[in-house]
Amino acid sequence: MSLRNILWIMCDQLRFDYLSCYGHPHLRTPNIDALAARGTRFSRAYVQSPVCGPSRMSYYTGRYMRSHGSNWNRFPLRVGEPTLGDALREIGVRPALVGKTHMAADHAGLRRLGIDPRSQIGVHASECGFEPYERDDGLHPDGSRQRPRYEQYLAGRGYPGDNPWQNWANSAEDEQGNLLSGWLLENADKPARLRAEDSETPYMTRRAMDFIREAQAEGGPWLCHLSYIKPHWPYIAPAPYHEMYGADDLLPVLRDEIERRDPHPVYAAFLQHRLCKTFQRDEVRRRVLPAYMGLIGQIDEQIGELMQFVDEQGLSDDTMIVFSSDHGDYLGDHWLGEKDLFHEQAVKVPLIVVDPRNGAARGAVCDALVEGIDLAPTFVEALGGEPPNAMEGRSLLPLLRGEQPGGWRPAVFSEYDYSMQQARVILDQPIRDCRLYMVFDGRWKYIHASGFRPMLYDLQSDPEEFHDLGADPAREAQRQRLSRLLLDWALSDHNRITTSDERIAGYDQLASGVLIGYWDEAEVEAERRRRNGGG
Repeated sequence: MSLRNILWIMCDQLRFDYLSCYGHPHLRTPNIDALAARGTRFSRAYVQSPVCGPSRMSYYTGRYMRSHGSNWNRFPLRVGEPTLGDALREIGVRPALVGKTHMAADHAGLRRLGIDPRSQIGVHASECGFEPYERDDGLHPDGSRQRPRYEQYLAGRGYPGDNPWQNWANSAEDEQGNLLSGWLLENADKPARLRAEDSETPYMTRRAMDFIREAQAEGGPWLCHLSYIKPHWPYIAPAPYHEMYGADDLLPVLRDEIERRDPHPVYAAFLQHRLCKTFQRDEVRRRVLPAYMGLIGQIDEQIGELMQFVDEQGLSDDTMIVFSSDHGDYLGDHWLGEKDLFHEQAVKVPLIVVDPRNGAARGAVCDALVEGIDLAPTFVEALGGEPPNAMEGRSLLPLLRGEQPGGWRPAVFSEYDYSMQQARVILDQPIRDCRLYMVFDGRWKYIHASGFRPMLYDLQSDPEEFHDLGADPAREAQRQRLSRLLLDWALSDHNRITTSDERIAGYDQLASGVLIGYWDEAEVEAERRRRNGGG
């Protein structure tokens, strides 16, 4: 059985533990669970940055943040940076985007090279190498900005106004018909104003179906990256999903007063952010979390619709299906909101891979340490290509076959640049020093904080990550070991992206005619005979 296509589904800000197949006791996700039952569920998958933009740029390049340089949302990915889309085009695969990438084009670089951003090359360089079949990053509060195609759809469905994304898809209304903004967390328990079938998640599902029909008619192989905008804020869901869950369905908040007694300076600064202070209030969690769960319930229903479509199109036997997330959401755990640090709630993600060629792996759970950057080389290899030298991830295909590849990574790495956050101002940190680096070996999680002491957590004795051991004298040996591991990673070769290992291994200076260090022709001839096995 050969593999022709890949359907790569990504959710935005979906926590790993907010799916029933990952252990949530109340949230019902039968269609995502069915994917896990058909394929391999990875239990220890980590993203390369706990915020949208740099995490996605790592997914799309197969490279760490310290390599691609797109450190935060809307930081441009430099022109010429090799991407998954580029690698797939080289082997004849049509790579298309439906939904969000958070990619920002390097317009200065395009101008420097004389590339028109509207040209075919310019579009590819501006969209991570994807064909932007339906680009929509899902945040459109300002009516003066370029409007997404989704808003044209809403206008055609009878939703008036200059900004139907905000006023209909992400707002509610009171009994008097007054507009209630979905940005305000107090409105999270109310239904969005539009019909459920017109909301963002089912719209993007239908657009993915449109692309698949078109690509199938063309007859060539394809990758469809369906990148859902939800359950990312604004936390507001259409009826009936807004009331699908209630306060009794919530997981207990995971936080402890010990975390705030003598906190690490960077953690203490984040605790002062408005959003974190807001999510420290129990009434906020009771209002927001049911909406978050309802948005996940709607995604799950759409996955069911999409899988039925895949079956009806006869694609189930030659299409790999991947379900993932770009990062998690604290939701008040550890006294935090959003996703900016390295607790499991932020940096660990769900990852399910259904490879129709590996029936023996149905329902498997893989505990290997894997990273978001592993998907790009996996996709290239699965579709018959050779992952380019630039990609730093490792193909997951051996793991999907149930093999235990030798020399698998001893740890995973993640990075964060908090220079755009209020924490920088609170700490009075120079912009260049606002860097955090995480290394996690499956038990010990070490975080290097430029300018401050490190953080350290032992997830074996402290799985909740309440006790920071970064200043504990008894843990100095672990800190030194993990610091060396982080240093080895940071100093590894990651910028030699134009010359492969194979080219280096095959280099023969003598064959090139460059005769350095030889005395005479006899010496050259003797060396040639030796290399040819002539003694």
